[in-house]
Amino acid sequence: MTGCDTSFLHALYLIDSHTPKARNRLRQVRHPEERIALSPFHVYELRNAVRLSVFRGLREVADAESILQAFQTDLADGRFELPICNLAIVLGEAERLSSVYTISGGCRAFDILHVATALQFGARDFLTFDTKQSKLAQAAGLKPWP
Repeated sequence: MTGCDTSFLHALYLIDSHTPKARNRLRQVRHPEERIALSPFHVYELRNAVRLSVFRGLREVADAESILQAFQTDLADGRFELPICNLAIVLGEAERLSSVYTISGGCRAFDILHVATALQFGARDFLTFDTKQSKLAQAAGLKPWP
């Protein structure tokens, strides 16, 4: 199983400089055990980012609705794994990671939650375009990509 952060999902759905690399990585998933695992944190954060992009004037409401629908379709079609996550375990691991890495690494709360969730899911790899998150993932024992 593979973990990710929202920078990876952002590149897939909101289009940025990392989009070609993210889409190519998603196409490389061949086996169920390689699937990208998402938690409710990912789903919420991506949907909120899409809505926030409308507020910021970066896209029209209709475009945002299309993006949200594409994401929903991919979820329904099983393009991502949606394992059950134990919130108490995730928050406990997030607190541990925060106590060890936030002061020295400047980690944000949702970034820590994504790494903690990946660990709870038993992920080996972690997809992110965020340099700080990549360092956190590696320090936590995950193999960051790219």
